[in-house]
Amino acid sequence: MVINESILRSAGAETRDYRPTENLFCEGDIPSYYYQIITGEVKLNNYNEEGKEFIQNFLSEGQSCGESVLFIDKPYPMNAEAITDCSVLRLHKSVFLQLLKNSPELYMEVNSFLSERLYYKFVMMMNNSSQHPFTRLKGLMDYLKSFQEDMSPYSFVVPFTRQQMASLTGICVETAIRTIKHMERDNIVRIKNRKILY
Repeated sequence: MVINESILRSAGAETRDYRPTENLFCEGDIPSYYYQIITGEVKLNNYNEEGKEFIQNFLSEGQSCGESVLFIDKPYPMNAEAITDCSVLRLHKSVFLQLLKNSPELYMEVNSFLSERLYYKFVMMMNNSSQHPFTRLKGLMDYLKSFQEDMSPYSFVVPFTRQQMASLTGICVETAIRTIKHMERDNIVRIKNRKILY
């Protein structure tokens, strides 16, 4: 969790509910709120000129979205779209910034979270520049697994579907499925109850 819910509520955050495909905010909107997910899943995405979706990230309970843009005077460069029914805490930008100003510990926690997001972007940019689907998928799994203590083989359950992994790495789902099957044959992953163990 980025910020404790009780801190946000005591600062005046309100709970907003979103249905699947509903946007918390859209590309081009001026950022006015800090958003933190209580329940549900949200994807950060863009659409190109042909209407093809590019997914930047999937977020879930306890994570925030769009917070980095609150520190600069720029519009959102992406959409935040609910994938499932979601409950989200929303705190006005001016109150959020004042909260950070009054609490150096909280400010450092948010900085740490922003640094993790920036690290993710760099790792994904480097991996996704490869022409090889294996490199892209393994890079994503390496990044996700890096946050757990147990680094032994097959100890990590990949939290994404094959479709989501394909979207995050910019490959088609058929290629992702085929590559993951090759990874299973090469004992890089195991498949158990349709879950990928890495």
